[in-house]
Amino acid sequence: MKKKMVTAILTLFLAFSVAGAGWAAPPPLIEQSVKGKAQVACPVTGNKINKEIYVDYQGQRVYFCCPSCIEVFKKDPEGYLRKMREQGVIPEKSPGGK
Repeated sequence: MKKKMVTAILTLFLAFSVAGAGWAAPPPLIEQSVKGKAQVACPVTGNKINKEIYVDYQGQRVYFCCPSCIEVFKKDPEGYLRKMREQGVIPEKSPGGK
């Protein structure tokens, strides 16, 4: 009887220890979403960006694949930035933050 009680207590202790270890680790999806992804695609076309073609908008640097995409972006910058955020892309901060 005493042996069964000790076994039961140790089993419960082990179960709670294992469960507690799972609670202590931060979920990886939350950590990734806070950090965000670097921009690699043009927000207008989805093509690969050229780091020499960009616009600084409200403290954020947005890169494009070609100069003609800048004009398209300027027609609805908030829409394109919202789309980027939905995809988990966080634009770089522009130098000087302006």
